[in-house]
Amino acid sequence: MTHGWLVTGGAGYIGSHVVRSFMAAGIEPVVIDDLSSGHRDFIPDGVEFIHGSLLNRSVVAHALTRAPAGVVHLAGYKYAGESMQRPLHTFEQNVQGTVVLLDEMVSAGVANIVFSSSAAVYGTPQDDEVTESAPLHPESPYGETKLIGEWLVADAGRAHGLRHTSLRYFNVAGSGSSDVYDSSPHNLFPMIFSALSRGETPHINGTDYDTPDGTCLRDYVHVVDVAEAHVRAAQALLTGVTLDPVYNLGSGTGFSVSEVMHTVARVTGVPFDPELRPRRLGDPARIVGSGARAEKDLGWTHLRDLEAMVTSAWAANPGRARNSDSPS
Repeated sequence: MTHGWLVTGGAGYIGSHVVRSFMAAGIEPVVIDDLSSGHRDFIPDGVEFIHGSLLNRSVVAHALTRAPAGVVHLAGYKYAGESMQRPLHTFEQNVQGTVVLLDEMVSAGVANIVFSSSAAVYGTPQDDEVTESAPLHPESPYGETKLIGEWLVADAGRAHGLRHTSLRYFNVAGSGSSDVYDSSPHNLFPMIFSALSRGETPHINGTDYDTPDGTCLRDYVHVVDVAEAHVRAAQALLTGVTLDPVYNLGSGTGFSVSEVMHTVARVTGVPFDPELRPRRLGDPARIVGSGARAEKDLGWTHLRDLEAMVTSAWAANPGRARNSDSPS
């Protein structure tokens, strides 16, 4: 394998898939993670793991000596809703951690970085399909820190010659490995699976939106597709290609909450009719991103459909065995 990309947050759901995508491409990854939300057993055997926080300069400096080619930066506090109650913690983890990482990269002469950003930088988009030129109006401290992270990376590029790009994505689902799953309590897929595993009925908030079936429509991309985009960007930077500052990883179509629910029922063999509840305050009808620019410059497109997301996520769901109605 070719040595040396550091994956910050590489023990997390997305980060561990990035690690596997690097390995599949013949590139040796090194992981740094404080395990505050990641899982040690998500890291494949044989991958070097450094347990520590990006706020610890000496740990970051050591990690960079193990991965001289570049950094894929995914580590951070990723809960948008909770960031409203913990704004200072969110800024410390996401902004100060990025400052330390970039400063140590400059000192170590590590010249390439792919930053994991978020569609949260857009806030509530006004357009049916969100492009990279859409207005930036983050509505949570989490979204604010992701936008600041993009600025920091771009500023370090101008000042110190770091080659960089930032990838904005919307909703990530599915699994590329039966032992890696989305453990966030706030994402739709694990919320549905958790309800089914407890013998409860999943619910839909709002059925009167201006969408084909009346339920909110969101952009979901398979986690393996998202991981492969990070590796494509890393490889492009390493060859000296100048990339745009940001790319959306969007499907251009999206899926409604009702579509997701019905696909889960069909794929899992666990029949249910979702409980219908009133709208939640602030939920926009449609958020879908365009991936056209990433397709043009990175040769990337989403390859795996909703059924693949549900099938793979259910196979990896740790609570599946607790549901006696689950198919074997």
